[in-house]
Amino acid sequence: MPERTTRAAAVAAVTAAARRHHAAYTLFNQALAEQLGLHPTDLQCVSLLGLEPGPHTTGEIAKLTGLTSGAATRLVDRLEKAGLVERRPDTHDRRKTLVSLTTARTPHIEAAWEAPGRAFGQALDDFTDDELAVIERYLQRVTDVGTEQTARIRER
Repeated sequence: MPERTTRAAAVAAVTAAARRHHAAYTLFNQALAEQLGLHPTDLQCVSLLGLEPGPHTTGEIAKLTGLTSGAATRLVDRLEKAGLVERRPDTHDRRKTLVSLTTARTPHIEAAWEAPGRAFGQALDDFTDDELAVIERYLQRVTDVGTEQTARIRER
């Protein structure tokens, strides 16, 4: 019985820490977006586009961000106006327009990320390679769960 209590306590502690992490990162994202003169959703989209090989259609950006197609179009409009993305015709399908990140404001965003990126990296310094693999596996798993739960909620 003590093992179950210990596991239950560990799961509760991880869950509470994850909720605090999410709240802290949300506030960080808002503060960084404000510093850059962007909406937090816009900054998240720029981050996601940097992680995903592109270019992307606006429909793909809608799926990537969880936005409706109309909201994704407005998002791309804002990012284009800010000089962060560019639209180009799809050479394989004239009906499509492809969106990709520009390099115009990249130095500005990279400079804003310099200190926070260093701090986030230092937070991982004390972990072994095996521990980092567990952390990555956990983050991948909860990202998948979050994506699935978002779809479940939106289907209602």
